[in-house]
Amino acid sequence: MRYRRMPIEVESPEEIGYGTIRHNLAESSMADRRLSELGLALDLDRLILQYGDHRGHPGLRELLAAESAALANQVLLAPGAAGALFIVATSLLEPGAHLVVLRPNYATNIETPRTIGCDVTHLDLTFDRGYRYTADEIAACLLPSTRLVSITTPHNPTGTVLPDEELDRIIGLVEARGIHLLVDETYRDLTVSEPGPFAAARSTAVISVGSFSKAYGLPGLRLGWIVTRDPRLAELFLAAKEQITIAGPVIDEEIGFRVYQQRARLRTGIGAEVKRRVAIVRQWIASERLIEWVEPEGGVVCFPRIRPDLPFDADRFYRTLAEDLGTYVGPGHWFEQDRRYFRVGFGWPALPDLEAGLSALSRAAATATGT
Repeated sequence: MRYRRMPIEVESPEEIGYGTIRHNLAESSMADRRLSELGLALDLDRLILQYGDHRGHPGLRELLAAESAALANQVLLAPGAAGALFIVATSLLEPGAHLVVLRPNYATNIETPRTIGCDVTHLDLTFDRGYRYTADEIAACLLPSTRLVSITTPHNPTGTVLPDEELDRIIGLVEARGIHLLVDETYRDLTVSEPGPFAAARSTAVISVGSFSKAYGLPGLRLGWIVTRDPRLAELFLAAKEQITIAGPVIDEEIGFRVYQQRARLRTGIGAEVKRRVAIVRQWIASERLIEWVEPEGGVVCFPRIRPDLPFDADRFYRTLAEDLGTYVGPGHWFEQDRRYFRVGFGWPALPDLEAGLSALSRAAATATGT
């Protein structure tokens, strides 16, 4: 394993300092919550700080299993979605193995396989096609050495959602090949309507990954999960976790359990807030002549671009945005894309900061295009 730091982490708000940013549009989650805001009756004084169940909190795993037609022992808690993705990649991939993965993407989905040294085919999504892809395009990428296909829905950084019928076609492909499909569902609860079961409920060939970080605004818990209905894979992933951490933090898992018990109540507020914020960004885009987007269908991120027919000074754009206007977004290079593109996170900032940040984007775009 040859590790290197990813630009998205080197340049993250927590690394450069939250206090240096007035309008933070770089986050890809709902606002971080205080424990007191969750309305939980917590009594952690009696919690024994022992090694927990190696698979994770039994009660939380039962709740997650109920949404995926899985058994509780087929759910594995992990240190965030990042930890879950690392476990899957290092368990299934090796030099000589082949991966098909979407791009742009959350950096870990691309960088960890590179670190392993496996062969990678990127299915590149484009603005002009609405960041859409089909099962036929996945099929064209498959090789005899393919072990894993990796997709994300709702997608980060674009917010697109894969239709169920296309997901079923992709599942048919991997089942026919005897390989696996990883579905990163970290943004599953960030939709206006109630989401369906985890993708792992559809087939034993599917591996679902999720976490508490994005929808629930709890990245400090470092708590995610892997769901697979394949008993062999469940045991393999458990072996990987035991070599990495043995077990998870019992405090985080107890809090996560209490939060997930309140999922229905919390989702009501989350869905309404997502709808409200999408409307704000939609209204801004409608009045914007220099920037265009593909409207997101899920999550709290979008991936707009400066119009390609315009001259564009990327350095000036990001310098003006950050230094003069105190606004931070996720630049295109975080996702191996041209810097004309940028990710806007509209779930994290307070509403006045969101509106001020969008206004700053318009001003920086005018400066960088000379218009």
